[in-house]
Amino acid sequence: MMNIFITREVPAIIKQSLTDQGHRLFEWTEKRDLTPDELIQYAKDSDALFSVGGHAIDSDVLAACDHLRVIALCSVGYDHVDVATATRLGIPIGNTPGVLSKATADTAFLLMQNVARKAIHKHKEILRGNWGFFDPMVDLGIDLQGKTLGIYGLGRIGYEMAKSCRYAFNMPVIYHNRGHNEEAEQDLDARRVSFDELLEQSDVLSVHANLSDQTQGIFNRDAFSRMKASAIFINTARGSMHNEEDLRTALENGVIWGAGLDVTNPEPMAPDNPLLNMPNVAILPHIGSATVETRMKMMQLTVENVLAGLRGDKLPYCVNPEVYNH
Repeated sequence: MMNIFITREVPAIIKQSLTDQGHRLFEWTEKRDLTPDELIQYAKDSDALFSVGGHAIDSDVLAACDHLRVIALCSVGYDHVDVATATRLGIPIGNTPGVLSKATADTAFLLMQNVARKAIHKHKEILRGNWGFFDPMVDLGIDLQGKTLGIYGLGRIGYEMAKSCRYAFNMPVIYHNRGHNEEAEQDLDARRVSFDELLEQSDVLSVHANLSDQTQGIFNRDAFSRMKASAIFINTARGSMHNEEDLRTALENGVIWGAGLDVTNPEPMAPDNPLLNMPNVAILPHIGSATVETRMKMMQLTVENVLAGLRGDKLPYCVNPEVYNH
């Protein structure tokens, strides 16, 4: 019997798949985030960490818990983990790739349409009682049919977004990647362009890249200034890839037309943030993977990683496979 610490409440069927293997579970049930000290306290008494949420697993946490056999993240992203330190300490890190691509792309697609038609703003106007006199040229949206979609980071999620836009609105697709996405080029006639061309040619620019030193803050004042004044900016990747102050200024000054965000910087967003009340902006509280089917698949992959790690097997979905070279 080994101990597993789960940092959120999870469905009974997920817990049963772990206890059926003879393991003992400790589950954080409070409706607040763990502090770093609390995370260390519970992880120190465990053999595996089943991590749900974005709490930092930094060098201090890892140094205090270097006995862990596995850290299994219920997420695709792992920028909140000091992977280099985990690897040095011999701790394999697992994630959940692939299963949330469609759900996250659907969220980007939803945001794009919301921004284009100012849907969230107009719903707020109904709640304020402002559904009355019809003025045919006030508060209009924009069409998406035939507009150019630009994808920054055309991987699995970006491909799904591009496919939806191509088929629903006949949008030509351009993208910026380090390498070619041959599947997208063949299936969707996607065209690889430079970063400057992506900014200049996109009517909708949707961000789907991984966060790195190179991508952090890349959408800033300079980037927005090179976009079309009619452009929509969508980010469902990581909030720190855009400079939020620069984005707000660009929107206020008409440098770009609108923005849709499922990720913010910081996150959560302050309730008095001006972006929340702009008619041409749609904000969602990081719901990219928030469907029953997707979250259950993510948890099932996390279970597979936990059980493999406790058996001493290689993780099926491993972030740092080089850990096995030690």
